[in-house]
Amino acid sequence: MSALCDPPGGASPPRPPLSAQELSQEIKAFLSGLDPVQGTPLSPPAHARCALRLLRCLPPARHAALHHLRGLFDEQVCAHLLQREGPPGAPKAGAGAEVVQEVRGALAEFVGANPKAWAPGVAAWASELMGQLSSKYAGRPGVPPAANLNELLQLWMGCPATRALMDIYTQCLSAMVGGCPDACVDALLDTSVQHSPHFDWVVAHIGSSFPGTIISRVLSCGLKDFCAHGAAPGDAAFAAGPAGADKRAPKIASVVGILGHLASRHAGSIKQELLRMFHESLGSGREQHKATVPFLLQLALMSPALLGTVSAELVDSLKPPVLNQLHQHFSALPRDELEHVVGVVVHLISQTSAGAFRILQFLVGTAMPASVITSSQPGPPLHDGVREGCDRLVQLLLLNLQKLVHGRGGPAPAEGPPRPVPFLEALRPHVRELCVETLRLERKRFLWQHQLLGLLAVYSAPHGAAEALFFLLALAKTPEELALAPQLHAVLCAVLPDPLPAAVAAAVAQIHAGRLPEPQLAQLLRNLALLLQWDGGGDAGGAASAALGAALARHLPDLAQLLLHPRAEVGDAACRLLAACPFPRALPPAHVLPAVRAAVHHFFLALRRGDAAALAPAARLLARLSAVSGAAAKAVLAQLVEGALRGRNAELFGGTAEPRPGAEDPPPAGEPGGAGVSLLDTNRRFSAAVNSAGGVWSVFHAGVIGRGLKPAAGAGRRDPEEFARNTHAFLSLLLRCCRGSRPGEPDPGVSPEAAKAVAAALVESVCPEAAGGDLAWPPEEQARGTVERDLRICRRFRAQPLLFPLLRVVAAGRPALCYCSGLLRGLLAALVAHWDACRDPRTTASPWHLQASCALVALLAEGSLLPPVLGNMHELFPQLAPFELHLLLLLVWDFLRENSPLPQKFTFQPQRGTFRRDFSRDGDVGKHLAVLHSVLHKNIQRLGLLAGRFYP
Repeated sequence: MSALCDPPGGASPPRPPLSAQELSQEIKAFLSGLDPVQGTPLSPPAHARCALRLLRCLPPARHAALHHLRGLFDEQVCAHLLQREGPPGAPKAGAGAEVVQEVRGALAEFVGANPKAWAPGVAAWASELMGQLSSKYAGRPGVPPAANLNELLQLWMGCPATRALMDIYTQCLSAMVGGCPDACVDALLDTSVQHSPHFDWVVAHIGSSFPGTIISRVLSCGLKDFCAHGAAPGDAAFAAGPAGADKRAPKIASVVGILGHLASRHAGSIKQELLRMFHESLGSGREQHKATVPFLLQLALMSPALLGTVSAELVDSLKPPVLNQLHQHFSALPRDELEHVVGVVVHLISQTSAGAFRILQFLVGTAMPASVITSSQPGPPLHDGVREGCDRLVQLLLLNLQKLVHGRGGPAPAEGPPRPVPFLEALRPHVRELCVETLRLERKRFLWQHQLLGLLAVYSAPHGAAEALFFLLALAKTPEELALAPQLHAVLCAVLPDPLPAAVAAAVAQIHAGRLPEPQLAQLLRNLALLLQWDGGGDAGGAASAALGAALARHLPDLAQLLLHPRAEVGDAACRLLAACPFPRALPPAHVLPAVRAAVHHFFLALRRGDAAALAPAARLLARLSAVSGAAAKAVLAQLVEGALRGRNAELFGGTAEPRPGAEDPPPAGEPGGAGVSLLDTNRRFSAAVNSAGGVWSVFHAGVIGRGLKPAAGAGRRDPEEFARNTHAFLSLLLRCCRGSRPGEPDPGVSPEAAKAVAAALVESVCPEAAGGDLAWPPEEQARGTVERDLRICRRFRAQPLLFPLLRVVAAGRPALCYCSGLLRGLLAALVAHWDACRDPRTTASPWHLQASCALVALLAEGSLLPPVLGNMHELFPQLAPFELHLLLLLVWDFLRENSPLPQKFTFQPQRGTFRRDFSRDGDVGKHLAVLHSVLHKNIQRLGLLAGRFYP
């Protein structure tokens, strides 16, 4: 007994013991509250000192003394709060505060002298008193709410009375740390159960002071309480969730609260302690260890923060040996209890957000059959029961997620947003990784992931659905992988509006942002083209194809820009996509014209590369663009004609380009030089450079005067067969665009409007100053003023062999050839002048002029600008002398001057659907035949067989 009364040596000066009479007077004064000498009531400080003296000298009275001292602390707390609420000059508590410090010192002496006897009781008294005071004054004005822990902690630690109680409890816990701190921690838990959340500031302060001790002992005490109250695995109360567990194991809520306060600063320690408890429980037969896993699951149920703290490392630690131990641990449970545990695990996974993708990978990887898992893991093999358990866990997880997603519904106007699903919320940033895993097409695994992808898309709609479809379309490399996209589309369309427009918009946004590598961009475009051509009948592929076509048509300008991509692979893939895309009839011109320009550029680029595989989609795209509208057809034809006659494209058809007057035509990208390069300018640049060996003559190394630049190194001449192939491909495309017939309709021939567009483009390209001029044939005097222009037109026809085939296309769409009157007049004038000046006895000495003369007359006849009797004259030209050819061309000139090539002279014949010209309305043709007949008579020996064709 003396050990309980005497302070430790050196702690304070020794006090003389009380006599029996003095002790009796102290007891009487304490019980009555009166001064033993004067009989007057004791003041509260004096009464408290009396209780303190009894506490020092009469250990059996310590419970009564400590109970009485509660009032002193209560009074001091009330005084402190009144002082905070009062004016700044309010008087401070004096004697009561001194007694509080005396009590603190006395209890410190007792605990220090004999901690085993004093620390548990004093700790319980101090923690309970702090809990009562915190709850009593919680609603007081000026006291922060319990949720504001930092301000609440500052308030109570600034109060001398509660600060003294905190110091007392801290000393008790410090004294018991080396021995058995469970009693102090039990007191803390008991008080937390009664006074939470107002007691949380105490827990936060003590936990920060003793994190290691508090974390381990709180978990240990919570587990003991969990086992003591019969919360066994699979118990109905355990399976019911937090509410049921609170009734059967009341301390677990305090455990969750304390650990929640410590998680912000001591998450690492909490994680290590939870993992230690988990691994210690495996393979142990003790009852407490058997309840560890259910206890940890219940903690996770009540605190998602604790679950997030430990989930990532817990999954990493679940190696085959640990999984086999878990299987052995739960295999002995009854089926109903095991189902309860599995249900709790599924619920926890659905509610976890930390490491969700890692958890998913672990579950599907563990559930896969052994033959599919290629990576050999060290240690014992995985038990088949573990795989079966994970398989069932994955299926139940998907089922639970499906209920959560489809059961959310739309919020009512007065309600907030739908309740989130943390597992799916955490997977939203991992849509790409999930799509990559799905596209591996591993059996069972990709089915689970595809189903989860659909749930995630519905959950995070509309952006999530578009993102999932976009990644499936962008990452698929085989038709089997691509089939997953329409399957997902069919699933999403059952519960959402069509997500394909948003997916296409997302793809276009990714392309604009430059986030797709070029190979992946080309793959995306190829996949979209393949999906457009999907012959799905009425299945998911057909529905996706129809929806995709309508969505892509809205982004025609964006997709058309990809035709100009510097990488050929991307441009070809974009061309295949657009060639397969259905275009609506109501496309605005602002969308059509840029697409036409880009498609024409891509066509000539494919022609220049000689890539037949890329040429066919380019031609198909231009033909489909020309069928959109009349304006689109004119734009396509004009761009094709202009592109074929401009720059280095002319070389594709065996010609050379001539620059326009006053402007130099720049060469296409990727090709050196250009058609209209000035040798003088080139030599000047060479002269300005540093002189090299060779002297001044090195300036001529750029080329030969009169022949232009030297060809680039390694640049060989094109094969005439290549010219023929290119011309055939170009003219075939031009005729398709001129006909404008839809699939299934009869071929109407060359449309007059299309031929007129080609004629306008021809005139603008060959001789811009002749565009828009008078179509009537001028008198001979006026024609003499255009000699220079006529020679330039003739040179252009000689430099570009494609011009005559183009004129034939125009002639096929009567009366469009009339609009080329300026070109025909200039060419005919140049040919007349040539044959007039020719002194060679044979026309074959000027092969090009002979061929041009024959082609020109044939064109005039085909376009109904000459009557048949004159239009057949070109058959005689190779057999005539130059002066005779000159006379016949003058005959053509005179006829055209008297009968100008005007469209008004043509009439439409509905039964044939074409325009025809009746030459009988132009007067007698016979007066123009005298010269022709004279030439025939002179050469009757050679032309006798043909003479009958020139007599009407």
